[in-house]
Amino acid sequence: MTALPLVFDAPRRGMPPRHLADLTREEARAAVTELGHPAFRADQLARHFYRGVTDPAQMTDLPAGAREALTEALLPGLLTVVRHQTADNGRTRKTLWRLHDGALVESVLMRYPDRATVCISSQAGCGMACPFCATGQSGLTRNLSAAEIIGQAVAAAAAMANGEIEGGPGRLSNVVFMGMGEPLANYARVRKTLDALLTPAPHGLGLSQRSVTVSTVGLVPAIRRLTDEGRNVTLAVSLHAPDDELRDTLVPINTRWKVGEVIDAADAYARKTGRRYSVEYALIRDVNDQPFRADLLGTLLAGKLAHVNLIPLNPTPGSPWDASPLPAQREFVARLRAAGVATTVRDTRGQDIDGACGQLAAADRVEGVPSVAVPVPSVEPPVELGAEGDS
Repeated sequence: MTALPLVFDAPRRGMPPRHLADLTREEARAAVTELGHPAFRADQLARHFYRGVTDPAQMTDLPAGAREALTEALLPGLLTVVRHQTADNGRTRKTLWRLHDGALVESVLMRYPDRATVCISSQAGCGMACPFCATGQSGLTRNLSAAEIIGQAVAAAAAMANGEIEGGPGRLSNVVFMGMGEPLANYARVRKTLDALLTPAPHGLGLSQRSVTVSTVGLVPAIRRLTDEGRNVTLAVSLHAPDDELRDTLVPINTRWKVGEVIDAADAYARKTGRRYSVEYALIRDVNDQPFRADLLGTLLAGKLAHVNLIPLNPTPGSPWDASPLPAQREFVARLRAAGVATTVRDTRGQDIDGACGQLAAADRVEGVPSVAVPVPSVEPPVELGAEGDS
């Protein structure tokens, strides 16, 4: 079903300029001191950054003569809006961002009656090669820096605070790492992003651990590492098939770590954190939506601290893949619930704005720079996936 190789190590490309969000608080204070300013200016810069302030003129607590130099040195613009697309009467906004090297990534801000969630990207492209995924079929361009990932969430928080999304001013409440890329293949920078999301203002966004979800296709060593490090964010496993035979083709990482190994790692995470994990399952017509596969999934997850999130596939232009029809969806849900497995069907938003991740980037070029990477040969993954310096 796919000719692309698995890619664990991101191509080595120039990373963006140094940014405050890439640094620890101590490193930021040292950097400000090296520029000839008092260390506390770093805390002021952090306050502005996490509030989404980008114009130096608005940073009135900084000396007028120092604003430009400090922002240029520590708050360089890393994300440039190519375009926004809106859906759901203005309650959903998808943004295509251009990075410093022309690479394209996407984020989606979704407002619901009780919450506002942003879906962010952790890589430009993806090396996991899932054949039904627009991003997976684009290949991997590079890892994002921590600041590039954090910046997407900060922009969403500012959009909510400024009333840019239908419904008036509000607060960003949830972040999900379900945009472009495999988060756990960019582990060190995603881990730093988690720190920023969870740290109280003014040095972070101050979200609760329960409101942050990290998704993975099943990089078992990285799941174990996340478990050992003691964060209690929600883990989401993109399973998409309950049996190794089908999952080997739908999710090629399964050729490395089988279904049983992935679920064992997720169970260990649940035992350590006491948090239920989510099993993401894209329902694809006549591929993985058969009643017997619902029964297999029910048997696999019965009695576990797991919740199944069924996702009717958001088809991409020209793809042979399509969403399961409603009767098939309903039977799949009924069989899982009969097995005692908590199950919901995700609200599919943004289908009229190329809602599946990767669709905007795949359809766009910026200043002649293609939005997709040329696939590179697969290599054996390192012991610690996504360690700092891998990109």
